[in-house]
Amino acid sequence: MRLLMLGGTEFVGRAVVEAALARGWDVTVFHRGRHEPPAGVRSLYGDRTSSDGLAALAGTEEEWDVVVDTWSAAPRVVRDSARLLANRARRYVYVSSCSVYAWPPAAGYDEDSPVVEGASADAEQTDYARDKRGGELAVLEAFGAERALLVRAGLILGPYENIGRLPWWLDRMARGGPVLAPGPRELPLQYVDVRDLAEWTLGAVQAGAEGAYNVISPSGHATMGALLDACVQVAGGPAAGSPAAGGPAELRWTDPEVVLAAGIEPWIQLPVWVPPGSESYDAMHRADVSRAVGDGLRCRPVAETVADTWNWLQGIGGTAPQRPDRPVVGLDPSVEAKVLGG
Repeated sequence: MRLLMLGGTEFVGRAVVEAALARGWDVTVFHRGRHEPPAGVRSLYGDRTSSDGLAALAGTEEEWDVVVDTWSAAPRVVRDSARLLANRARRYVYVSSCSVYAWPPAAGYDEDSPVVEGASADAEQTDYARDKRGGELAVLEAFGAERALLVRAGLILGPYENIGRLPWWLDRMARGGPVLAPGPRELPLQYVDVRDLAEWTLGAVQAGAEGAYNVISPSGHATMGALLDACVQVAGGPAAGSPAAGGPAELRWTDPEVVLAAGIEPWIQLPVWVPPGSESYDAMHRADVSRAVGDGLRCRPVAETVADTWNWLQGIGGTAPQRPDRPVVGLDPSVEAKVLGG
């Protein structure tokens, strides 16, 4: 299999490239040259946002079995790439998002649920939901439904994360001391390890899958308690090789009402967590993923995702990369201490 990865040097793109290389695929990575891609790929360089940014692709007569694209800003960028490659690639995979569903999505929403209105393949950047939906439309227009695979991901965790969610929790445990743990402890979570997302995507391509798929774990694959317990286990104190000044991390489970009354913003200040019963919770953690599971999605244990992310963080010096187009996440220590009565 010959893969053209648009991007491929960070997070999702990098995981897809590594999974493809492990399968023995021939991989070309089209990127801006800001980060080194994995060894074993061929690089083509260009900035898709510039007027001549696709020149390196236009100037080659190469063909590919599949293109994978993770773009999340102006849909016209996806449009231009898809049009250029329509006669030179057999299939186009667009890593989209469950954010494309009309708000608020009902608990149990599936791939046939209504999507946001007002999206266009020709649009400049607007908001995340319409940008992702516009990207989907761009791929469908250029490749047709039978040659397009729309991977609607939800929360993505794992090594190479450049959003900061799981890295923040790991760093917080490494600082030690009492930790504000937003409850309930048994709150079911829904996420996907970036490597499981990559493996499913490549397997789906080989199986000839088409159309849209919600690609996240089944709700409850992990709980808030299981996630934070795993973080404590690998990063939360001397036993984890992390001598924290505040002593070992100690989870202090706190009712959602107390967290919200303190003015703490779910998802941003306490990454991953949103209060049960809210529209945001149904959107983030209660999607129907039976189609992807039926077509081979397998999700590794949360403890493995957490441990591997911690090992990756340690291997790069302990500081995770941060995408400049995403907000910095995490809770100010003074706010945490106030809520916990410190």
